[in-house]
Amino acid sequence: MSNQPAVFTESELAYLAGQRLGRLATVAPSGAPQNNPVGFWVNAELGTIDIFGFDLAKSKKYRNLKSNPNVAFVVDDLASVDPWVVRGVEIRGIAEALDGVKPPIGQMSQQVIRVHPKRIISWGVDPASLSRSARDVTGGTNEAA
Repeated sequence: MSNQPAVFTESELAYLAGQRLGRLATVAPSGAPQNNPVGFWVNAELGTIDIFGFDLAKSKKYRNLKSNPNVAFVVDDLASVDPWVVRGVEIRGIAEALDGVKPPIGQMSQQVIRVHPKRIISWGVDPASLSRSARDVTGGTNEAA
């Protein structure tokens, strides 16, 4: 286990553990944004979001990181429609395209997009408070925004 302070709150970790799909936004070399649905895993020890896939190295999102590592990653859903209750986590940060990483599912390629959070915004994931929470993450530590 790492000696780093936790990047995600317990409520965020619990919420993310119950979700399997998110949306990753990257920026192409031309400056055009790209947004894709992706499967993800929380790497709590590193404080990152890890995105694996099938032939990930051939994907535009993986190649986009070579020219611009800035990303946004969002996981959200509706907890209820009556009353209307939305919840989610947005992570803005820097991503790296890595090769040779053991995937969580055998059929996936050994490439990973590893998102290092710089800012985390969450809403509706803490049962004690449905208010929005936003904070900057610096060097693996949480700082109030």
